[in-house]
Amino acid sequence: MEPAALKRDFGDVLSFWGGAVDTQGVLPYGTPQEVRDDVKRNIEALAPGGGYVFNTVHNIQADVPVENIIAMYETLLGHTL
Repeated sequence: MEPAALKRDFGDVLSFWGGAVDTQGVLPYGTPQEVRDDVKRNIEALAPGGGYVFNTVHNIQADVPVENIIAMYETLLGHTL
């Protein structure tokens, strides 16, 4: 399901842990800008009203480009939750 649909349908009764970024596609294979866009979209979908813990769900694998990890955290730090 899409993060916005999950938040809409279950956000009043559930908290969301994870969903920071697509860790199987965007984070390891995307550009830093694609990572920023994915992180921003997920924060905007899941954070409003609370009940969201920013996390990658799984460990970040060793072959993920460092610039993508930096882009993920810089986007989080620059976003008001």
